Amino acid sequence: MKEMTPSATLAEVVGNKPLPRTEVTKKVWEYIKKQDLQDAENRRMINADDKLKAVFGGKAQVSMFEMTKLISDHLK
Repeated sequence: MKEMTPSATLAEVVGNKPLPRTEVTKKVWEYIKKQDLQDAENRRMINADDKLKAVFGGKAQVSMFEMTKLISDHLK
């Protein structure tokens, strides 16, 4: 799979090395689980901390499906 370069904003979460899209998603999920950012009531929703809020365009909460699209906007 083609390696993509994360934006500076996304690099704060996944690092700045070029990675395949699948690895980027995996690292974002690792970060979400480590920081306990999954909503307790609705596990499909992600509560953004300051780093993820920047990636999510300022949104405080996004669905896991919307998250994938928002992450794509930060990959070149």
